[in-house]
Amino acid sequence: QAFGGVLGGGEGVVGHGVSPAWGPWGLGATVPAGPSRAKRRATQCPCVGAKCLLDGVSGGGGLSRIQPMQSKTYAAAGIALALVLCGAGWWYTRQAAQAPQYRTAAIERGAVVASVQASGQVMPVTQVSVGTQVSGQIRELFADFNSEVKAGQIIAQIDPQLIEFQVRQAQADLEAARSQVLVAQANVLASEATVSRAQVDLAEAGRDLRRKTDLVAQGFIAQSEAERAQALVRTSTEALRAAQAQAAITAAQVQAARSSVRQREAALAQAQTNLSRTRITSPVDGIVIKRAVERGQTVAASLQAPELFVIAQNLRDMRGEVSVDETDVGRIRPGQAARFTVDAFPGETFDGQVDQVRKAAIAANNVVTYVAAVHFANRDGRLLPGMTANVRVVTEQRDGVLKVPNAALRVRLPGVEPVPTAVPNATKNIATSAQNTGATGQKDAKFAKPAAGARGRLHVLDEDGRPLALQVALGLSDGSHTELLPTPEQAALLAEGRQVITGVASPASSAPARNGAPRLSF
Repeated sequence: QAFGGVLGGGEGVVGHGVSPAWGPWGLGATVPAGPSRAKRRATQCPCVGAKCLLDGVSGGGGLSRIQPMQSKTYAAAGIALALVLCGAGWWYTRQAAQAPQYRTAAIERGAVVASVQASGQVMPVTQVSVGTQVSGQIRELFADFNSEVKAGQIIAQIDPQLIEFQVRQAQADLEAARSQVLVAQANVLASEATVSRAQVDLAEAGRDLRRKTDLVAQGFIAQSEAERAQALVRTSTEALRAAQAQAAITAAQVQAARSSVRQREAALAQAQTNLSRTRITSPVDGIVIKRAVERGQTVAASLQAPELFVIAQNLRDMRGEVSVDETDVGRIRPGQAARFTVDAFPGETFDGQVDQVRKAAIAANNVVTYVAAVHFANRDGRLLPGMTANVRVVTEQRDGVLKVPNAALRVRLPGVEPVPTAVPNATKNIATSAQNTGATGQKDAKFAKPAAGARGRLHVLDEDGRPLALQVALGLSDGSHTELLPTPEQAALLAEGRQVITGVASPASSAPARNGAPRLSF
């Protein structure tokens, strides 16, 4: 307000006889208006001997130069203040970036379920492949896909004409063999008659030899007659032997003929069996799930019977044969609960039970697997043979235990080593952090004693926000969480709800170093 009159113009500095003057403390004192401006300047202005700032106030002199100077001063002060604020903000941002930020998760209490994942196919418990043992052309088909059949029911017919001819030929051969038996028996009778005649001749020759021997002794006949009688006896004896041998031959021929009869009977039975096999029947009660032939198709039975039908005995009682990796097969036991899903019914889970773990290994592409059979009830019949089952076998389950995410067990902070949890106030006074490296960190690591049976490491934050490493014992794992088994000394540090470090969001090492002053953008 002191220079209001100057801005208004005129002789006086301000109106109504009051003008500013230079007092002992500078401009701002009020003095009465005098007759002469020069006189007032000479008596009261401190600018005596110099160019007065008030000179020419009415003509645009001294005070007209004060206003630009004040504007420049204000602008410079504003620039300086902006520089200070920007520098402070950059410094604060840099310090905040250098401080590590940790991702954390809470220790929970709940169930940990260990399981084995495997996949396989849904199959009936009893599945029969029906083939043929004879060759021929399919004349009739009496069953199709999804047909329900009974045991013994005819499901296909092979043309039996050729096999019928084989049966007739076998019958004729059997009749001929039986006729040969009769012939052989007649020959036996003839041989027996020949033996009887030879025996009579031998007896007669013996009597004649005795008579002639007596006559020779009495001198009635010559000795030559007795010798001829002796030769006749010998001839009759050999004839008897020949007849007996022939009788044995004919008896053997009878046995051969009877054996031939039995052989022909077997050939006839085989031909009749082949004739019956032209009628393909179902061996079990069930449903036809596959038909591999058509009417008029020719099937050839060789070393392996061709497959005509596949019959499932019962689609209400099924199983899944899954391939279990060799690293997991040691945890699979018969009787364990299993749950599985199929792509045909997304979102639905089916229950089953491990029925069998087969000991035969299957090696494919250097991967060894074992087959585990999971039995389940298919009461509504929705699950069909051949569906892919994604099975989850529950190997072990524990309820109400402390558990931590597996990510927390994979964290490793440089310079942070496990600390002895038995020392009091460990959360405040014993924290080996990234700032406490060197000899102190080595000493803490030396005296740190992990818990018995420890298998992992956890990092928690103490009351000052610094990371604290703990060696802990672990239990069951389900792939995402692991059971935590804290010691009595660790119970307070690893209580339910305690935050554990699962990762580093912005570690100090990730902040790039800057050389020189920061760059400011306006």
